[in-house]
Amino acid sequence: MSLKELEEKYFFKTYKRLNLEIEKGEGCYLITKSGIRYLDLFGGLAVNSLGYNNSRVNQAIKNQIEKYIHLSNLFLQTPQIELAELVNKYSSPHGEFIKIFLSNSGTEAMEGSLKLARKWGKTNSKSEIISFHGSFHGRTLGALSITGREKYRNGYEPFLQGTSFCNYNDCSELFSKVNKTTLAIVIEFIQGESGINEANADFVETITHLRNKFGFLLIADEIQSGIGRTGKFFAFEHMKIVPDIVVMAKPLGGGLPLGAFLGNEKVANVFTYGTHGTTFGGNPVACAAGIETIKEIMECGIIDNAIASGIYLKEKLISLKAKYPGLIRDVRGRGMMLGIELQTDCEKIMNEMLELKVLVNCTNKNVIRLLPPLILSFNEVDFVIEQFDTCFKNFLK
Repeated sequence: MSLKELEEKYFFKTYKRLNLEIEKGEGCYLITKSGIRYLDLFGGLAVNSLGYNNSRVNQAIKNQIEKYIHLSNLFLQTPQIELAELVNKYSSPHGEFIKIFLSNSGTEAMEGSLKLARKWGKTNSKSEIISFHGSFHGRTLGALSITGREKYRNGYEPFLQGTSFCNYNDCSELFSKVNKTTLAIVIEFIQGESGINEANADFVETITHLRNKFGFLLIADEIQSGIGRTGKFFAFEHMKIVPDIVVMAKPLGGGLPLGAFLGNEKVANVFTYGTHGTTFGGNPVACAAGIETIKEIMECGIIDNAIASGIYLKEKLISLKAKYPGLIRDVRGRGMMLGIELQTDCEKIMNEMLELKVLVNCTNKNVIRLLPPLILSFNEVDFVIEQFDTCFKNFLK
């Protein structure tokens, strides 16, 4: 039986997989068992910030494996502490975030942040959590309760009580819903799953005003947008706002499962011994990989490349928009988190790009989401644009 046939035999049908058998990865490329190279703009869905086979990350993993692969979280672990120090260094230039909890994944980190908020709310007479239509915060029931995408929620009801949604960037609706019982607002400052939508300045100002008035917690979901993806350590740094809790994951473990949430002094003492925990969260091998990943991104010019190549890629895409106005509706995003909104369903475009040896992701039916490794070069951008041009030209024939 083929690999595809075996997958269909043994797995629940939860993933619509590409029909590629990958042998290995190098830099920004994935290479099949038959030796065909594909330029990967999925980037592991924002996980593989340094691409594939980064020697620094690989060596850190090997070194840690030779020491120990797992310890109970009842032991002090050097990789965890070193990672926490590094995250604190780059996330707290002004000392906002003083505590961290390490988890297995982004959805587990979001669950933990919701528990932290709920526990804080119990002593502050607050219970209502507001999130936004179009959002995606994870697939567990808690995370789904605040995920504003019906395709992920259908059939899993009932969800957590005390949760509701507002339209993204709708200031008047937010004013009408926030009150003294509001516990938290959960927000992606750049929504990924719904097609790379960014919070505008008026919306951010409204959130700030309401937070000052009612004293709720602001939880920033930086799972996809964090650690250099948008040209800053966190996406919220592009805006005049600082959250109380930040949720992060995806690139944090350098390709290994790792998530975290950070809290400021408002929530620093909410958790006490035994009130929250995890068996595998903060795995030492993942932490070792994460340490080198963050150092490489923040200290070795990778974030500068993400800014420069991201600007170059966006400019080239905007030029394609001018060339194909009947096909491309919008180009938006920051850094290496970009979206191309089409006038049509993008699955055919995605398949055509696959034939042209470029891997792109389609989200929200008509948005091509680009999350390439932050090491993407100008030459690789030129290749991508050349293939998009060919693809769009063929599509319009």
